[in-house]
Amino acid sequence: MSLPVAEPSQTRSSRPFTLEEIFGELESPLVLYAMKLVQNIETAQDLVQDAFLKLHSRLADVRQPKAWLYRTVHNLAMNHHRKFSRVVPFRQESEDEFVSGPPEPVDEEALPDQQVEHLENVGLAMLCLDKLEESARTIIRLKFVEELSYKEISEKTGLTVGNVGYKLHHALKHLAFELAQNGVTP
Repeated sequence: MSLPVAEPSQTRSSRPFTLEEIFGELESPLVLYAMKLVQNIETAQDLVQDAFLKLHSRLADVRQPKAWLYRTVHNLAMNHHRKFSRVVPFRQESEDEFVSGPPEPVDEEALPDQQVEHLENVGLAMLCLDKLEESARTIIRLKFVEELSYKEISEKTGLTVGNVGYKLHHALKHLAFELAQNGVTP
């Protein structure tokens, strides 16, 4: 389908660009942009394809397809991160101790050294948890193991909802700092 569209780079005459021309000009730069966002070529290509499919259905309404495509790829990448980012699950063995339990399922497509690194990072996170105060460990357990809301945590601990959020934020910030000090980055 060759619907006329204004924009991409306006290096040609002032006649509108077709979807095929936009695709030809922007597909590669968009894939590179998406790669920077998701760090996976297949996912980047899928995101760009999805963006062009969305553009196709809205072509008549989009005034600046280049900007629209970059924003759409960005939004799709952020949705991808939200959907696939994982919180490492913890299982509590006793009141005072966190253990990792059975290892989290490891990405079977990852290289063996990446799988080992992932498991080492989980173990390191467990050690960093031990450095927190008991109250912080309790809040983390209630939030991420028992999956309670701030209000439910407040009811169980006697803290205000705001204090739960404050303590959880600082506990996670401390964990992130400890992990970064040990070479673990997100």
